[in-house]
Amino acid sequence: MDRAPKSSVRTGLLIAGIAAAAYPLLLRRWCLTWGATAEEAESALPGDELLPDPGLVATRAVAIDAPPGAVWPWLVQMGSGRGGAYTYDWIENLFSLDMHSANEILPQFQNLKTGDVLPLGTTGPRMRAEIMEPEQALVFRSEDGNWVWAFVLRSDGETTRLISRNRIAAPDAGPLGRLVNLLIMEPGSLIMERKMLLGMKERAERLARTG
Repeated sequence: MDRAPKSSVRTGLLIAGIAAAAYPLLLRRWCLTWGATAEEAESALPGDELLPDPGLVATRAVAIDAPPGAVWPWLVQMGSGRGGAYTYDWIENLFSLDMHSANEILPQFQNLKTGDVLPLGTTGPRMRAEIMEPEQALVFRSEDGNWVWAFVLRSDGETTRLISRNRIAAPDAGPLGRLVNLLIMEPGSLIMERKMLLGMKERAERLARTG
């Protein structure tokens, strides 16, 4: 009677073990550089100097068939209680982040300035706008200095590359904490950020079409 459940448990543990071994070797770089070219992943971007020695760097990107002017408004209105993050709101709000992704430009949130602080919910980190170069770069840094999140726009005149780079200080959390970060937090961040980048792509392209 107990053989089938025990066999299932062993199979599950074997699959988990294979995944744990394969991810760092085969999938981690793809996870941390989804959508980015090798040049984008390796080049210096605005904001790198704000956290020069991070424990983790993730550079992800998407190509948008719209000029930077159609992308920028969606970036500056991001945040809790503002335009949201264009990702899975229901997941964000499990952590009380008050994210409600807007489908239109919100004029009341278009006046973001360097030095403005945006909270991520009531308990999340407070992010300060450190660099603002309209239609080129928007960089946030957490008030504790452990997280820098940069958005960079590069255009060839027809399309725009939206590059997102996270630089995160990773204090030693012990073996279990490092394993959780490696196998859960990193892939989880890809799921959320991929949705965010594609969400901004869809919104910016629609804005460009409709003017």
